[in-house]
Amino acid sequence: MCSNHPDVRVSPIFPVTDLDRALEHYAALGCVVSRHDEGYGFAAMAGVELHLVVTADHDPLRTAAAAYLHVPDADALAARWAGVPSTGAPVDTDYGLREGAHVDPDGNLLRFGSPLASGT
Repeated sequence: MCSNHPDVRVSPIFPVTDLDRALEHYAALGCVVSRHDEGYGFAAMAGVELHLVVTADHDPLRTAAAAYLHVPDADALAARWAGVPSTGAPVDTDYGLREGAHVDPDGNLLRFGSPLASGT
């Protein structure tokens, strides 16, 4: 599964209960969104593509998904997403990253982080 081949990509699949709401939410985050059909859509930004699939029995406490975004500047991304509910401000970690998080309306988690600046 792991490969150094440049054509290998990953697209996390996030379960959602309402595709229209999910597409609107990810558009508010700055993603380019599209729909495959009534039950499947996409949200893409900066080379990352999330697949959004309507899942009738989705329970955010049991079946939510997560993805980690390695970004150049966690604070800049948090500022871009600040107007969208459920975006947490980044904090410095003891393992050398500055990390924040965002939870979508279906409980799916987008964690994001960037390396701490030298000397912090």
